[in-house]
Amino acid sequence: MDRQAAFVLHSRPYRETSQLVEVFCASGRVSLVARGSRRPRSPLRALLQPFMPIELAWQGQRGLKTLIAAEPLGTPIALREVALYSGLYLNELLYYLLEPDTTYPVLFSAYQQSLDWLARLEAPEPVLRQFELLLLDELGYGVDFSCDAHTGAAIEPDGVYLYLAECGFVRHTAERPTREGFRGSDLQAMACRHFSDVQQLQAAKRFCRLALHPHLGNRPLKSRELFQQLAVRRMQ
Repeated sequence: MDRQAAFVLHSRPYRETSQLVEVFCASGRVSLVARGSRRPRSPLRALLQPFMPIELAWQGQRGLKTLIAAEPLGTPIALREVALYSGLYLNELLYYLLEPDTTYPVLFSAYQQSLDWLARLEAPEPVLRQFELLLLDELGYGVDFSCDAHTGAAIEPDGVYLYLAECGFVRHTAERPTREGFRGSDLQAMACRHFSDVQQLQAAKRFCRLALHPHLGNRPLKSRELFQQLAVRRMQ
């Protein structure tokens, strides 16, 4: 088959010298067996790493395919500490949520851009929220942030809204945001993917967790564990 640009999402040992590798490319999430990749002198050892842009070719039509060629497309994207954990979080989302062998060209481009932003920007939160919202849209789980799901009325910036799973946002009778409620101005920020303050970012994070949870289930995310450990270290 034609070669494709790709990134490694996850890998694990397979038999004595090989690996099972999950990669993400424009044609989707692909499961590969990389034969001999764990041998000490195998050139694949350095290539099959997260955040390394690579070009791959494989054979096989369905299920587990066999890697037959791999070349670098550049140098590894340098992510450190918070940016590294953020990148690992994106990888876990893609690994758990993408359907195998389903094309996601827009999402793949956004993933590449997100890694670049994480490497260059000091604040990862806007990058993560923008990617999560796009991911929900691409998977068919997105909601309309511009209007009330029940009445169709435009979202009002001073209004308070509740999120109903698989439905959207509906106007709440409360005049002030409750623990479960969202400000209309926060929903408008999510609609345009532009977050100008911490409160908008916190609201977007809360919504994304609510929307992603039914699909992630109780799967443990290693990246969240790393974030928590980092927070503890910074408090010491």
